[in-house]
Amino acid sequence: MTKSDWHSTTILSVRKGGRVVVAGDGQVTADKTIMKANARKVRRLAKGDVVVGFAGATADAFALSERLEAKIEQHPGNLARACVELAKDWRMDKYLRQLQAMMAVVDAKTSLILSGTGDVVEPERGLIGVGSGGPYALAAARALLDSDLDAEEIARRAMQIAAELCIYTNDHITLESLAAN
Repeated sequence: MTKSDWHSTTILSVRKGGRVVVAGDGQVTADKTIMKANARKVRRLAKGDVVVGFAGATADAFALSERLEAKIEQHPGNLARACVELAKDWRMDKYLRQLQAMMAVVDAKTSLILSGTGDVVEPERGLIGVGSGGPYALAAARALLDSDLDAEEIARRAMQIAAELCIYTNDHITLESLAAN
């Protein structure tokens, strides 16, 4: 089985009403086989002040999260700087360049998308959707953002919609939230 036979996941982040949430589904798929249904792809870093969601290879995601945590310790209170420093390493380091993942990274003030191509993007309206089902979840969250629903409920509903549309996404959702500024 090659890396291209492995399909991603769905990670969604919603920032609204003084909260920011990151949600991830639990499905791990290899080619046409579901390998696991309850993987945890959303984690807290930096003593719980940062939430990260990963789409891509699990080992790569863990390696990147460890590196991100070290960058956060080097640049406390400046998530954007920590992410830019990680992106520079990810792009320049021969070993890290091989890692295939995308990350949604949030703290109380900032929402960012990181990729192995060196991208550090602050999305519009505080919404992030990455992974195979990311576009579905992102579209649903955008449609729900102006409703009376809170950030957590928007994320849950959008993830459910993504699970109904994307065969690489299931409805076993992990959700972490933080108070937002």
